Amino acid sequence: MAIDERDPVSGHKTTGHEWNGIKELDTPVPRGILIFLIVTHIFAVLWWILMPTWPFGTTYTKGLLQTDQRKTVEEQLVDAAAQRASWMDRIESASFSEIQADEQLMSIVRSSGHQLFGDNCAACHGIDGRGRANYPNLADDDWLWGGNPEIIAETMRVGINSEHPDSRFAQMPSFGRDGILDRDQVRMAAAYVYSLSNPDYSTAENIESIESGREVFLANCAACHGEDARGNQDLGAPNLTDPYWIYGGDLHTIVATVHGGRQGHMPTWDERMTDTEIKILALYVHSLGVENP
Repeated sequence: MAIDERDPVSGHKTTGHEWNGIKELDTPVPRGILIFLIVTHIFAVLWWILMPTWPFGTTYTKGLLQTDQRKTVEEQLVDAAAQRASWMDRIESASFSEIQADEQLMSIVRSSGHQLFGDNCAACHGIDGRGRANYPNLADDDWLWGGNPEIIAETMRVGINSEHPDSRFAQMPSFGRDGILDRDQVRMAAAYVYSLSNPDYSTAENIESIESGREVFLANCAACHGEDARGNQDLGAPNLTDPYWIYGGDLHTIVATVHGGRQGHMPTWDERMTDTEIKILALYVHSLGVENP
């Protein structure tokens, strides 16, 4: 094939290459691509000159602009710490009630508290604080140990069933597994507890078992949960008459709880967070139950 042959359709010369009857055209590179390549090369050269670019052992070229991103970040951190110190000092010195009455401080608490919660608590309680399987919902305003900010802060500081010397301790015995109650007593006690938050369960067919379960409850459970089953926050014993459950409130799960017992755990945070951070987080957690019932 002649190299100077022209394609009859496009009018471009061919290169002389042919494959299965397809002839390669000798077309020029589009001008737009050439311009783009030239501009990017010029930009790269300017960047090498102006900005830190080339490493030389333990150092690097600084560039004509003397830009140092590490120094910039350090300066930003110093500025942020200075700005943070002003309101941190206010929160540290103010009482819980004074902070709650100051909308400006509470706005800061919600913002910084949300970040602290996400970094430290969300793995168990969920990013929205509404809990997950076997971890309590912190947004329902239902509390085992009390829900005012001071008590929440103390619970965070010492933990629950933790190694802290002042830890809060609570454990529900395994009534069935340890032989405290027989199988029928476990089922009757569970039926009574289930009926407290599910009144429709008290039917003519179940009433005898529920009444027998109440006797079992009074003899074995009332010491912690109270004769009215409304719990005892001094002992961390939950209210059994409301719809809020940590491990599940269906009859099958209640039977499993009475049989095998429960013992939760919350770590102590006094070595990981400062007192002021615990204070902020306690106020934030309290606000979840108050503002998002």
